[in-house]
Amino acid sequence: MFFRSEAEQAFDVDVIESPIMDTVIKKSAAVYSGEPMWKDAQNGIRTINFAKTLSSETARLATLAIKITIEGSARAEWLQKQTDAVFFSIRKWVEYGCAYGTVVIKPNGKTLDVFTPDEVLITDYDNQNITGMIFKDTYTQGKWYYTRLEYHRFAEEKQGEETVRPYYISNRAYRSKSPDSIGDPVALKDTKWSELMADSPPILKANGESLDGPMFGVFVTPQANNVDKSTPLGLPVYAEALEELKDLDIAYSRMTGEINDSERIVLADDRLLSPAGTPVNKVNPGAAATKNLPKYVRNVYGDGPDSFYQEINPTLNTEVRVKGINALLSQIGYKAGFSNGYFVFDQKTGMVTATQVESDDRRTIQYIKDVRDQLEKCMDAVYYALSVYADLYGESPAGEYEVTYDFGDITYNREEDRARWWNYVNAGKVPAWMYFVKFEGFSEEDAKAMVEEATPKEDELFDSKYKEE
Repeated sequence: MFFRSEAEQAFDVDVIESPIMDTVIKKSAAVYSGEPMWKDAQNGIRTINFAKTLSSETARLATLAIKITIEGSARAEWLQKQTDAVFFSIRKWVEYGCAYGTVVIKPNGKTLDVFTPDEVLITDYDNQNITGMIFKDTYTQGKWYYTRLEYHRFAEEKQGEETVRPYYISNRAYRSKSPDSIGDPVALKDTKWSELMADSPPILKANGESLDGPMFGVFVTPQANNVDKSTPLGLPVYAEALEELKDLDIAYSRMTGEINDSERIVLADDRLLSPAGTPVNKVNPGAAATKNLPKYVRNVYGDGPDSFYQEINPTLNTEVRVKGINALLSQIGYKAGFSNGYFVFDQKTGMVTATQVESDDRRTIQYIKDVRDQLEKCMDAVYYALSVYADLYGESPAGEYEVTYDFGDITYNREEDRARWWNYVNAGKVPAWMYFVKFEGFSEEDAKAMVEEATPKEDELFDSKYKEE
């Protein structure tokens, strides 16, 4: 992290260093971006980037049909607006957290910024809860690269006989001609961050008490960090399966390499390929025969005109290789938290996931529940930080708010639900219009009108009976 020394000097603080986690973060970033250390084009080792698949699938299930509702006051309405503005980014935030082990979400006064571990420095934490952090923000203008370091922390100060912990935010800006260097200090007024203060006044509650937490939220993966037990950072969801991910890439590369090399080959004497009566070029045998040949035909020079013709049809070991790949997928998925057999490779459709998580697949269900709990904890902290900003800048009236998180059932199957609801209709337990609204896309008004039109009127029933008699 090339900005560490400048950050320590600018804010006169010691960053909490974890060389082991620095290595993990760099390795994770490379694996997630599709550039793992075992990738080797010269030896035909490619990557299918299954680490991305693991992170993406975890985030997809964790945020499946997510709904966040905030109620209780005008402050709640304002927080709901902030949520709605970034709603479709939540899944991406969770994926970054799964890929890097940690992601930090911080309000900036206008919206929410997201930081991966390679963009922050930890300065203080208490019982695995980060309370002090330096954030790196950048932008480019012309030939210049601008960087801003934003330092959040609590401080202990005496107020009479009592000790309070005001919260401070400090900003420093830098300018460089290289993206790999933070460069030299520059005044905030000469950057796009001109509205920010270099050092904020002490931030406290309206009653003078200390804030309940920092002005950012942290999402970490639920598994314990066995690489560095002292750090509050989490591990990528695939951290335990790096060796298997390497084996998977090798196995897949070998299989596709074999398929690519499996083209039929015909070896034929050049005299077999020459038209009848065409003389053979003694100086350059096969010169006449090698013109305009199919690419699978190889011209050879045999002992006699009819002495050599051979077809080579390589036999593929695809079925055996797929079994090996599926064994690796099962092991990788299990180490990442999924149930055995969740990930499957099919020869026809490629890499797929199970179409439905069965009710007895408790491991996957519990794993996703743990991820959702971490997301709720993070978002609760984000809402608190937003509320503090609202107080500081008068964005909305003060007031209580209650956050409700509603997640989709990962065992849900739409066709089963459709059949169940139709049985409810047939049994008279729910009106038919509700079925058409829920499963056929009708508006409530149109569905009710359609059902009413299709229902025989009482007079029509009597008329029909009279006619039959």
